[in-house]
Amino acid sequence: MPELSELVARLGTPMTRPDLLQQALVHRSVVNERPNLSAGTNERLEFLGDAVLGFLIADALYQRLPNASEGELTALRASIVRKETLAAAARKLELGRWLLLGRGEEASGGRERDQILAAAFEAVVGAVYLSDGLAHARTVVLRELGPIVEEVVATGPRKDDKSRLQELTQARWQLTPVYELLEAVGPDHAKEFLVEVRVGAQVAGRGRGRTKQAAEQMAARQALASLTGAPAEASPAAIWPRPPGPEARAGDQSPSS
Repeated sequence: MPELSELVARLGTPMTRPDLLQQALVHRSVVNERPNLSAGTNERLEFLGDAVLGFLIADALYQRLPNASEGELTALRASIVRKETLAAAARKLELGRWLLLGRGEEASGGRERDQILAAAFEAVVGAVYLSDGLAHARTVVLRELGPIVEEVVATGPRKDDKSRLQELTQARWQLTPVYELLEAVGPDHAKEFLVEVRVGAQVAGRGRGRTKQAAEQMAARQALASLTGAPAEASPAAIWPRPPGPEARAGDQSPSS
């Protein structure tokens, strides 16, 4: 694991309690393998960091949008404080390099998993808050998420891939995407889901994820990628003539139009 001082430098905060930062990087998967680990898991810090993060983003939106209603502010905050956005912030900081994971989580790609990275980012925010106070936590949060705050202030809430796909398919063909769970494999603590999305009779995308919701978002993302650049008048059958991508199962037939 790289020296923690490098991460402190990236955060740009004094981190007078480095033990808290260390704890913020401990995933629960490692506890059974290292019972003598002095630091606890990052779950309590994640809980605190989630609250601090939500407050700081709410405050930033409140200051920038004096005429926005409560409902508008709530929607904007939710579009920022979500797993994908926080995971992207964690990747920018390269938090995955410092995560302490169990062997199984490590082997299954936990250092790049959105859910783990987003939780780690929240835990780091909680650690900075406890170590150095709200002002330093604000500096970290707004440096990492400030551009997204400005984006949603200018353009409105970010939409997830499922919402974007539904808007497009309804506008083009008056069709609502339908998601089907194809399989769920693995033990309960590391289950993986495969989901298919159809537009009309056409298989538009498939996605895998550690939750059903994540798999659905990936399937929608794949479908959106096919729609990019497709002629507006093209039929679903012209865009998705067969099950897309490497997730196609042997024996699948091209859906009829």
